Amino acid sequence: MFTHTKRLQFEAKPEQPDPVFARKLQELIGGAWGEMTVTMQYLFQGWNCRIEGKYKDLIMDIATEEIGHVEMLATMVARLLEGAPATETTRAVQDPVMAAVIGGMDPQQAIVGGGGATLSDSQGVPWNGRYIVASGNLLADFRANVAAEAQGRLQTARLYNMTDDPGVKDMLKFNLARDTYHQNLWLAAIEELKADGVEGTVAPNALLDEEHTEHATSLWNLSEGDESTQGRWAHGTAPDGSHQMGIIPEPRPLGGPADAPAPDPKLFATYDGSKGSPRDPRLTGVKGMVGKLKEGFSD
Repeated sequence: MFTHTKRLQFEAKPEQPDPVFARKLQELIGGAWGEMTVTMQYLFQGWNCRIEGKYKDLIMDIATEEIGHVEMLATMVARLLEGAPATETTRAVQDPVMAAVIGGMDPQQAIVGGGGATLSDSQGVPWNGRYIVASGNLLADFRANVAAEAQGRLQTARLYNMTDDPGVKDMLKFNLARDTYHQNLWLAAIEELKADGVEGTVAPNALLDEEHTEHATSLWNLSEGDESTQGRWAHGTAPDGSHQMGIIPEPRPLGGPADAPAPDPKLFATYDGSKGSPRDPRLTGVKGMVGKLKEGFSD
């Protein structure tokens, strides 16, 4: 169950309207790294969490906070659009300043949103649920959360330098601070997972004895030069404490030629017949095992 309070987590009042910046601010709402992404990411991580207690409670705390951040930004966008020239197209033909303002606006904020925010990015591209990461593995998810907060803070910092409005900057200062805390929070949560023995360093903490372990230790030097050999990743003990880091200075391919098999003629790929006919009868229309079983039952 969720409840809603009418007060914002932090104030969202611009000093004056700015429809052009309102469009830019959409990136923090419906962009790939926007607040809607982290909101839904954390909600689904929390709902899918299999450990009751501190981890699930933490995830749901931050998820609920992020809902409030979407509300703050949507409120700010609506206030930035106050008095936006929704009917000024004719005057814009004669007024270069008005034409520039209209040209920098997001028309969907007027046409679709009625002078408010939309669930889209700064280019009007709709938000997509595929932006979120909620795998059920807390180590993998928390690392994704660190990246999401880092990218979100990066974009907020860029927008902070794109406005001189004191009210907008004040709200963005709050958002920057919360993103700072959230990055530290998820990094601390990762350490907590390790300390509790729930997860290790590599995600998932499984199949480590079944993988080709000889390939789990070395960087393949595949770019010109050898500067990459100077990094921490090429020497010493790996962060998981179980591997020794190294480098292969002149790697050689381990597989054979990357040649595709003969295509299904019904797919009309350009083909000269040099590889013969397709080997899988299911791709040629010939009855496979299921088809033969069906034939047997029908007899």
